[in-house]
Amino acid sequence: MVFQCQRDSWARQFTTRVVSCRAAELRPEGGGEPVSGFQVVLEDTILFPEGGGQPDDRGLIGDVPVLRVTRRGSEAVHFVPAALEPGAEVLLSLDWERRFDHMQQHSGQHLISAVAEQMFGFKTTSWELGRQRSVIELDTPLVTAEQVEALEKSVNEKIRDRVPVTVRELAADDPEVETVRSRGLPDDHVGPVRVVDIKGIDSNLCCGTHVSNLSDLQVIKLLGVEKGKKNKTNLVFLAGNRVLKSIEQSHSTEKALTSLLKNGPGEHVEAVKRLQSSVKLLQKILNSRGGSCFCLKCFFIHPYRKEGDSEFMNIIANEIGTEETLLFLTVGDEKEAGLFLLAGPVEAVENLGPRVAELLGGKGAGKRGRFQGKAAKMSRRGEVQALLQEFVSHQNPGA
Repeated sequence: MVFQCQRDSWARQFTTRVVSCRAAELRPEGGGEPVSGFQVVLEDTILFPEGGGQPDDRGLIGDVPVLRVTRRGSEAVHFVPAALEPGAEVLLSLDWERRFDHMQQHSGQHLISAVAEQMFGFKTTSWELGRQRSVIELDTPLVTAEQVEALEKSVNEKIRDRVPVTVRELAADDPEVETVRSRGLPDDHVGPVRVVDIKGIDSNLCCGTHVSNLSDLQVIKLLGVEKGKKNKTNLVFLAGNRVLKSIEQSHSTEKALTSLLKNGPGEHVEAVKRLQSSVKLLQKILNSRGGSCFCLKCFFIHPYRKEGDSEFMNIIANEIGTEETLLFLTVGDEKEAGLFLLAGPVEAVENLGPRVAELLGGKGAGKRGRFQGKAAKMSRRGEVQALLQEFVSHQNPGA
């Protein structure tokens, strides 16, 4: 059986009739208790039943949501939460965003698999269209970074060439079936078989929905490879709108890091490395204090940007924790102005904060165990350290 969704992958609405409706249960994909509902068979459907590595469609029958579509022999079975009257004429409406995403990923997989085999002899043994990314299993223990780069360049060139993609139907016993790429038909397959042709590149038996031109894919991004099972390699990719969404997400993350780290995207990695090193050093020194009830640690942290960054000091204070620790951190050049942060027990910080600011020739303010501000005399940090050390020695006479 070839369904309307396979004859016209672009159809978004379709009128048909209900053939049968019976009570059933659906097990949620993520596990949990079965959901009660009904299995509905229609005369024809534009909702694709899962198969060929492609997930099923979603949509509406009238105003009733379709929660799952599966294939049972020559029938597409639609699971819905409400009963439908057999013989009734109904309007199907397709969740187009989900469908078009599947079309882009599936046609993208055909293109990548074909070109990978042509260029390097890597045969595709299976593939998975995931919710976030898709994976092609290649029958090779190794794919180099250079091969991934060359493959990505080649498939995107073919997308820009606007190569047509067409679908043909052949009788199951047609000799031509043996000449096209295939991983075999399901045991319960009935009716004609579909051949998806990417002109001059690939012919493949497939039941899925596809774009009509490679330009519909927009772009393909190969994210890299992962070790597969039994000497196989998994090639991870995104196609079409998923690439755009990935860029949008990466850009949002980049903007957040730029705001937090106060530097440009090209400096993010080094800034985070420095932050990690500082935190590890602080943790190491704090751990060396053993079970002390109160301790003082003074760190002079130089900036990774000339103007310094108070958020950077607060991040370190947050990581270390200041309930039983008094931290004095500065950012800035000793010969110039800078920033300082005193963090620790609330009473101690309220007592010492203004005195620290006075010694540094600056101004500051604080609340809830944090006192921070600008310093004009960074060269007097040693005097601040002496002040704090004297305070701690009075708190812990035997320390």
